[in-house]
Amino acid sequence: MYEKFIARQPIFDDRLKLFAYELLFRAGSENVFKPRKEASSSMIVDSVMLFDLPALTGCAKAFINLDELSLCRGAARLLPADRVVIEILESVTPSDEVIHHCKELCAAGYVLALDDYIGHTKWEALIPLVKYLKVDFRAADSDTRREIVQRFQGRGLRFLAEKVETQADLQEARSLGYSLFQGFFFCKPAMVATRDIPGNKLNGLRILEAIAPENFSHDEIETLLKNDPSIIYKLLRYLNSPLLGLRGEVHGVRDAIALLGDREFRRWVSIVAIVVMAGDKPPELIRTALTRAFFCEAISQPIGIAAQGSDLFLMGLLSVTDAILDRPIDQVLSALPVSAELRTALCGGTNRFRDVYDTLLAYERADWSAVAGAAARLAQVENAIPDCYQSAASRAAALPF
Repeated sequence: MYEKFIARQPIFDDRLKLFAYELLFRAGSENVFKPRKEASSSMIVDSVMLFDLPALTGCAKAFINLDELSLCRGAARLLPADRVVIEILESVTPSDEVIHHCKELCAAGYVLALDDYIGHTKWEALIPLVKYLKVDFRAADSDTRREIVQRFQGRGLRFLAEKVETQADLQEARSLGYSLFQGFFFCKPAMVATRDIPGNKLNGLRILEAIAPENFSHDEIETLLKNDPSIIYKLLRYLNSPLLGLRGEVHGVRDAIALLGDREFRRWVSIVAIVVMAGDKPPELIRTALTRAFFCEAISQPIGIAAQGSDLFLMGLLSVTDAILDRPIDQVLSALPVSAELRTALCGGTNRFRDVYDTLLAYERADWSAVAGAAARLAQVENAIPDCYQSAASRAAALPF
C-alpha cells in the first residue's frame, strides 16, 4: 500500500500572490516522491495517481522533489510538463547520468529547480539547465544568500527564498533580489502594537463576537452586517452559489437564517468576517484559514468528538487572526467569547483541541514524525489525516471568495 500523505506549501511571488505549491510526500524520512526500488513502471503510475494535482494546486504549478532513482527512471515523464517544476535535491549526485536525464527533461519541456542550493561547485554543470535556485534561509547565512544572487544575476534564473519564517526574513530576501518566497511568514503577525485596528477589521471582530453565543441576537447581527455592505455582498454571493445548493434564493440576513438555521448561518458569517478582515493580506492566508477550519471539523469525527466539530471549525478559522490583525493571538481572543478549550489550544495550552491543532501544523509543514506523535495522542487516527486534509483543501478551494 502506497503512502497517501501529501502536504503542500505555498510559494509566493513578489506581490505575495500565489505562484505555486511545493508538494511534499511522506517517503521514509525524506519529503520526496519516491517509488519503491522494486516498483515496475505501472506501480510508479499508481503512486503518481494517488494525488489529484488540480485538487491540490488549482491553477498553480506544483514543485515536486524527485529522488535520484525516480529521476533516472523517468518518473517525471508521468507528470504534466506544463503543471510541474522538478526539484533536484541536494542529496542527488550530479553524475553524467543525472545530467543526461536532466537535459532530456528540459528538451521535453520540463522546468527544473535546484533545491537547498548554497553555492556548492558540484552543481556547475546543472546550473545552465535549471530555471530556479532555491536557497534555504535557515541553512545559508546572510553573506551566502547575497553572494548567490550576485553571482547568477543576469543569467535568466529566478531566486526562491525558502523557509522564510518571519517578516524580517521576507524583507531581507526582497532587498537581496529574491523574487519568490516560501515559508510560513504569511501566517505570522507583524505585531504593530501601536496601530489601531482599522474600522472594517474592527467590525469583523464585532461580528465574530456577536455570532459566538449559542443564542445570538438576529437583530444585532443584522445591524452589524448592514454597517459593512461588503460582508453582506460576500455572504449572499456565497449562499446563492450553486456550491451550497440551497432550495431558495437568499435575499437578506433573515432569509439566510431561515434557510440555513442558526448553526450553519454562524459558520458562514464567521467565514465571511474573516475573509473581509483579511482583505489586505495575501489571499493564501484566507485559503489557509478555510483549509484549517474544514480539517479541524473533519477530524472531529474519527477522534470521537464530532459534537464539538463547530468549535474545532472555529478554532481553525481563528488560528490566523493574529496574522490578520497583527496582534498576539491571546489579545485577539480576549475580545471574543470563545470556548475555554479553543482559547487554551490557540494560546499554547495542552488539551485535546491542541492535539488537533498540533496535528494540523505538523501536516502543513510535512513534519511527518510530529504528525505521527500528535496523531498518537488523538487515539491513533493517523490514517484518517490525509483524507481529512485533502477534503478540506478541496472544500476551501471551491468557495467563491
